[in-house]
Amino acid sequence: MALKDIIVVGASAGGVDALQRLCAALPADFPAPIFIAQHLSPSARSVLPQLLDRVGPLRALAPVDGQTIEPGHIYVAAPDRHLLLRDGKVLMRRGPVENRTRPAVNALFRSAALHYGARVIGVVLTGLLDDGTDGLIAIKAAGGTSVVQHPDDAEWPSMPRNALKRDHVDQALPLADLPALLMQLVREEAGPSLPLPQEYRVEDQIAAQEFAVMEPEIITPGQPSHISCPDCGGVLNQIKAEDEIRFRCQVGHAYTPLGLAAAQNDELERALGIAVRTHRDRIRLFGQMSDSAVARGLTLATRRWKEASKDSEQLVAVLEEAMASLRKPVSDGEG
Repeated sequence: MALKDIIVVGASAGGVDALQRLCAALPADFPAPIFIAQHLSPSARSVLPQLLDRVGPLRALAPVDGQTIEPGHIYVAAPDRHLLLRDGKVLMRRGPVENRTRPAVNALFRSAALHYGARVIGVVLTGLLDDGTDGLIAIKAAGGTSVVQHPDDAEWPSMPRNALKRDHVDQALPLADLPALLMQLVREEAGPSLPLPQEYRVEDQIAAQEFAVMEPEIITPGQPSHISCPDCGGVLNQIKAEDEIRFRCQVGHAYTPLGLAAAQNDELERALGIAVRTHRDRIRLFGQMSDSAVARGLTLATRRWKEASKDSEQLVAVLEEAMASLRKPVSDGEG
């Protein structure tokens, strides 16, 4: 019987330090490959593979598309690319963003669950919101093992905390205890792999760009939700699997509920920012027109322009207060 020999790790805020600590504590004879999705800026050059290669005995690298998987290697997702797994190889693909990020933890975990089933160990570390929760659910549904860094030990506890709230996590441990746990798990036999719903396979193919989502013969998973996609404005389909809800549009952009709420906040803040800038321009215009009216002795016009300027100043104050409210973190509570 196969062993639990495929490890996928997801992290966001605080993840670079956590990943270095984890990889530094793994032994040179660690027998399994490790695949890492750390949220990254799409335009920045990542030095994470070099950092992880330097701190521990295992070789860490950013793989190329189609690269063969080797035991005892650490494969790190590159900026603006999803890291996906296939039988014996990795894919690096620029599929649609998920939860506003590429690479996405859910995309990696989903592909591992589909192609390696019960052999997979999924690990969620520190991070914001809930990327990784749906991925861990897929891993568990396929017969795999799920582990999270204990929220009390995480620099940013939202990602592991949200995973724990879904009642599917096998173990939650401090980061310092994870290397020993992984050494134990990779020597255990995997149980039987279980088939996943077709929706997971379609979403994996979307992330891998194996077809265009809007091809006539491709049916986007789920049912129309009457909510628009913050990225493209298209209709979001609501997908329910394993009692979890997520969203995906016809273009392929994907969201968890918390990710969607955060993206909507961003869109609102951008719109309010445009409104604030426009009103400030109007205040300058009204000021110039008021000065002109004063110079010409036009009392009524002067009053009208000053009142208009005052109205815009009040609106700016209201808009800025609304923007400040939007900057508060989206709740990671129930639902």
